This record gives sequence, C-alpha cells and structure tokens, in this order.
Amino acid sequence: MAEYHTTGPLQPGDRAPNVVLDAITREGKIAIDDFRGHKPVLVGLFRGLHCPFCRRHIAAMAQLKGALNEKGVESLTVVNTPIERARLYFRYHPLPNLLAAADPERISHRAFGLPNLEFTENEDDWPHKIGMQTAMQMRIDLPEELPQPMDPFAASEYLDKRDDYEMTDEDNRMVATGMGQLVGQFLLDRDGVVRWCFTEVTPDGRNMFRAPAPDEVMSAASQVAH
Repeated sequence: MAEYHTTGPLQPGDRAPNVVLDAITREGKIAIDDFRGHKPVLVGLFRGLHCPFCRRHIAAMAQLKGALNEKGVESLTVVNTPIERARLYFRYHPLPNLLAAADPERISHRAFGLPNLEFTENEDDWPHKIGMQTAMQMRIDLPEELPQPMDPFAASEYLDKRDDYEMTDEDNRMVATGMGQLVGQFLLDRDGVVRWCFTEVTPDGRNMFRAPAPDEVMSAASQVAH
C-alpha cells in the first residue's frame, strides 16, 4: 500500500511511492513500479472526468504522448472516476494510445501529497481550505471556449453544457468527496524519482485549473530522458 505524503506534494528528488490501480484502457492493473527500472514516466493525477478542466488537461496530455514516446518517456493518466464510468467515457471519447487508470478513492493523489481542498463558508487556509467568497472571486479565462472570464463554478457549468457532459450518480459521488481535490503532473525518471512537477498547490493558487505549457513538459522530458 502506498505511503501518504503529508507535507505537501512530492518535489524533485523525492522517490515516488508505488501505487497499484485498475487500468481503464486495458485489462488488469497498472502500477508505478511497472515503469521503475525501465522508462521515465509522466504521471498525471486528475480530478474525475466530471471536471471539465481536467477533461481538457487529459486531452492535452494525450496529445503529447507521441512526442514523449520519441524521447523514451511513457505517460500515465489517473482519474478520480470509478472504473466502469471511466471506460464508458473513453469508449465514446477515445484518445488514441492513452494509458489511463481509475482511482475513485484518490489513493494516488494522497500518496503524491496532493491535498483535497475543503470549501468553507468564509475560512481560507490555502491549500487546505478555501472560503466560497474567495472561490467565487477566482476567474477562469478560456477565450476560445468561454464567452468571458467566469468564476470556477459558472465556468464548469458552461463547459459541461458545451461538452454535452451529463453527470451520473457515480460522478456525483466523486464530487461529494473530492470536489476540491488538487491535481498535478509528476515526471519520474527510470528509478521512480521525481525530476519535475506541476501542481495546483502553489502558495498563491495561481495554477488552479491550469495545465503546464507543452514546451515546459517537453523540456523536462528532454532532461530526464538523458
């Protein structure tokens, strides 16, 4: 069983824990140790597929798979969604060659030190608690998809409608326990040591709902591949 990292997200130089999860896009299990000693791997830990921002970040990560593979780097997408729900989604929204795993209990997120943000009435204690007033003041700016900058809740509702995404009971269960789950991407070398990371857990929250720039990911992959 994975050990939880309680002092914050894993940082470069930290050894990644082994986490064993159900594979979505193939049968059987996927473990972090499957890559250890063989190839570097980019591990993306996302909220569930109910999160429209994560759906976009997963697609962006999948688009880099070919370029990563050329450098000898694998990629693994982990979603906080039950296995059958996730398989149904990817059946109708296939991403070629995507290697993905289901983590409805968010075991991997805790093991990699990503906190589950609690929404409060007015108490802020980032990155563990955030008041609703503070959250509502945040703005998501996606010029190609949103008519104007929106707060996260309005933006999520707008994007779900745009995507024709229908919430299921399984999605709602994930939201009930992990709506505030912070996410991140971790690049591990062949030995399973973190060499680069990008997470929402920044002191000022500036990375909330953002994904790393592709150039940043590929630059890190070039370094770890050598």
